Amino acid sequence: MNITRTFDLLDRYKELYDIEDALVGKEDGKWVKYSSSDYINYANWISYGLLALGFKKGDKVATISNNRPEWNFVDMGFAQIGVIHVPIYPTIGSEEYEYIFKHSEAKAVIVSSKSLWSKISSVVKNVDSIKSLYSFDDIEELPSWNTIIEEGKKNEEKYKDEVQKIKAGIEKDEMVTLIYTSGTTGFPKGVMLTHNNLVSNIVSTTKAHSLGLGHRALSFLPLCHVLERMLNYHLQYKGMSVYYAESLGTITTDIKEVKPHMFGTVPRLLERVYDGIIGKGRNLSFIKKQIFFWAVNLGLRYRINNKHRYFYNFKLKIARKLIFSKWQEALGGEELLIVCGGAALQVRLAKIFTAVGFTVLEGYGLTETSPVIAVNTKTPEAIKFGTVGPILENIEVRIADDGEILSKGPNLMLGYYKAPELTKEAIDEDGWFHTGDIGHVDKAGFLKITDRKKEMFKSSSGKYIAPQVIENKFKESFFIEQLMVIGENEKFASALLSPNFKFLHDWCSIHNVQYRDNKDLVTTPKVIARYQKEVTKYNLTLGEHEKIKRFRLVCEEWSPDTGELSPTQKLKRNFVTEKYKKIIAEIYQHDKKQK
Repeated sequence: MNITRTFDLLDRYKELYDIEDALVGKEDGKWVKYSSSDYINYANWISYGLLALGFKKGDKVATISNNRPEWNFVDMGFAQIGVIHVPIYPTIGSEEYEYIFKHSEAKAVIVSSKSLWSKISSVVKNVDSIKSLYSFDDIEELPSWNTIIEEGKKNEEKYKDEVQKIKAGIEKDEMVTLIYTSGTTGFPKGVMLTHNNLVSNIVSTTKAHSLGLGHRALSFLPLCHVLERMLNYHLQYKGMSVYYAESLGTITTDIKEVKPHMFGTVPRLLERVYDGIIGKGRNLSFIKKQIFFWAVNLGLRYRINNKHRYFYNFKLKIARKLIFSKWQEALGGEELLIVCGGAALQVRLAKIFTAVGFTVLEGYGLTETSPVIAVNTKTPEAIKFGTVGPILENIEVRIADDGEILSKGPNLMLGYYKAPELTKEAIDEDGWFHTGDIGHVDKAGFLKITDRKKEMFKSSSGKYIAPQVIENKFKESFFIEQLMVIGENEKFASALLSPNFKFLHDWCSIHNVQYRDNKDLVTTPKVIARYQKEVTKYNLTLGEHEKIKRFRLVCEEWSPDTGELSPTQKLKRNFVTEKYKKIIAEIYQHDKKQK
């Protein structure tokens, strides 16, 4: 059946799917299943309950929650009566929470846990628009979300016809959600997305794979992020069972229990999985280690179409039986489809995971495009390493003269909430959205992203430097967790480098390097010399003006919690620059003294 609004997914369940484990979450360590009928009932009770409590079409309700079935119940319950869902990251700071609450004029807030309530309890007192507070978990100070459910059950007969009337009057181009982009500088922008923005993306991405009824997906990226949210709807559209991981910390256990056929991820998580497996490989006995790394090196040479490479395929078959079968077992043991987005995926990771026997589909998009613009698909003809795939059939892409990717289509946002000037800057008079990304479309129609327009900079010699390209190369090193390329208007490029401390600690143990703490460790000559070796190695792959001439190791791990990364694992360059301004000054002042 065709759908035009997000809540039409519930009618699709009625018509096509009767699923016992439509949505599944963990409660007290046990998986609790909700059927497609349960899903419909809970969504309806939310709609009836909100109307009974005085909510009306156009009101905004914020949720701050982990991934769980209840998120879906309230999301659909909101949509059916025209209440705007404002999902917010659980990891942001109090100042940003207060900004979003006030800017969105949220009338109510639903939090998932006591720890999140403690983060916002002092903030909500400053927001006049907030009239109601609820929680998914039992929190003594807050009424439960079941309060809304109970109101819904009591008032079902009273509001049943009204909900149907409101649903019938909701057009596909009406706003359904307000998503605040995490951003890398300043306060976030509120992106207004319509039913059709999301639905057009749900439907057009279904051709990327053939999974459906009877298959399981594991959801662990935050549902407040537009990629996981669209993918969540996409899975429901396909009739797949969706299991929600308890947290990022329980993914390993959850994967073994769920045995998923599909999940969405970001490159950083795949990097960590790979690094973890490689770390275990290094601790094997000599002979097993040789076989392990023979298989890894074989996988890193993988090509999409191997039908004419008989000897390679023969060796790969052996590698899969001896080594890669254990990788498959660690990720559930099923034929697995991995959808990857949010940042550039290193080609070596796409190759190795494909060689193992998984299917890795890298895609590209933004919150403003709901989000997918292009995605690789599960066919040899429509997948290409190092690209984000062919452009979706209902979307147009044009490359501007300066290399910026422009896009238009039914997935394009209404605009930025309360920010018409910012909207005009992003969407030109001809309706083209300026993504801010640099890239090109190759002869075969595959889109390739090369950098962020605003992040590119010139050296003092006038040469352009694209930092993301360089950073992704260096992050292939086991020694490097994060780095940031610097050098705007300077004579040469340099880098701030945050080590992979777990790997570095193991290396120090093997090489008998003594240190007190990480601060002492990053100043140890033997460690600096080892990192210089890594920098020299990757510099060989770069042009002369791109080479990292100097670097400094920092003693901190970068994360969203400490501010160097956004919730989507993107570098917050202004923050990092300010935090390490003394080190940056030392790097370049040192050079100036030599002149």
